[in-house]
Amino acid sequence: MGKAGVGRETVRRRCARSAYPAAMIREATVEDVPAIHRMVRELAEYERALHEVRASEEQLREALFGERPAAFAHVAETDDGEVAGFALWFLNFSTWRGVHGIYLEDLYVRPELRGGGHGKALLTELARICVARGYERLEWSVLNWNTPSINFYKSLGARPQDEWTVYRLTDEALTRLGS
Repeated sequence: MGKAGVGRETVRRRCARSAYPAAMIREATVEDVPAIHRMVRELAEYERALHEVRASEEQLREALFGERPAAFAHVAETDDGEVAGFALWFLNFSTWRGVHGIYLEDLYVRPELRGGGHGKALLTELARICVARGYERLEWSVLNWNTPSINFYKSLGARPQDEWTVYRLTDEALTRLGS
């Protein structure tokens, strides 16, 4: 058993019965870090923000597999074991509900493998983790212009939280406030 509480064989058996048999989901391993890092960069390029990526493979390795992991990841594989995509997530907490939830930082499926059920299988696994652990929310952000992803998320029953605006402190503003 790994961090998410589901062994690789359990996930392989469950996915074999799903509507998307080619979408095998498993917990990421340290050996997946180079592929995840490469896909993080591909995602940033798609989102027109490659210039903002600073994370190194070593930083991802430490965040996912270090002494005190701060994040978790699952990968989707094709039938031949090729990494098709990933979901990188961490725990959040709702003071209103009084329990943890999952915040999905990144969900990415390589463009040539989209439409094969990998993205849905990754989200299904995260939803399964939420249900199994008593978490009451699975949340993420999507760029307003990313219509294909928005339509995909809505097809799963996800709803936008339009009344909220995300704020962020980074770089000089963060340093100035924190100094």
